Amino acid sequence: MTSPATDALAPLTPDDAGEVLTLQRAAYTSEARLYRDPFLPALTQSLEELEAELHGPGLGLRSAGRLIGAVRWTVDDGVAHIGRLTVVPDLQGRGIGTRLLRAAEEASGADRFELFTGHLSEANIRLYEREGYVVDRREPLHEGVDLMYLVKVRPLP
Repeated sequence: MTSPATDALAPLTPDDAGEVLTLQRAAYTSEARLYRDPFLPALTQSLEELEAELHGPGLGLRSAGRLIGAVRWTVDDGVAHIGRLTVVPDLQGRGIGTRLLRAAEEASGADRFELFTGHLSEANIRLYEREGYVVDRREPLHEGVDLMYLVKVRPLP
């Protein structure tokens, strides 16, 4: 189990692309099985596409040098669009995703947040709802897969 005292959150850079891609593919394999779709965008993204994305904001969490989680986001018109929140499969369910989500919200500087997940991804939906997100809309991606968009507004001080 990881310990906050030994874990290190740090910005992701294009130099991290290989590790992030490996993490992403491992983390999304269970989603591919759940949806019976090996062509989910997170699984088909190229190294070059990921390197380009990593010029934008993102955080990685390392434990003993191992990348165990990552999150990326963009901010558009004051809304942080959080994406690709990934945790290594052997450490899922231990609060790493929550820690990364909170860190991304804080680092984004936004007061409104939006993210999405597949409609069958119950653990993801539970995590987001626990963190104050509510379902805003549901949109079909393709047959058998709907995307659930969730939003959260930071309360005024």
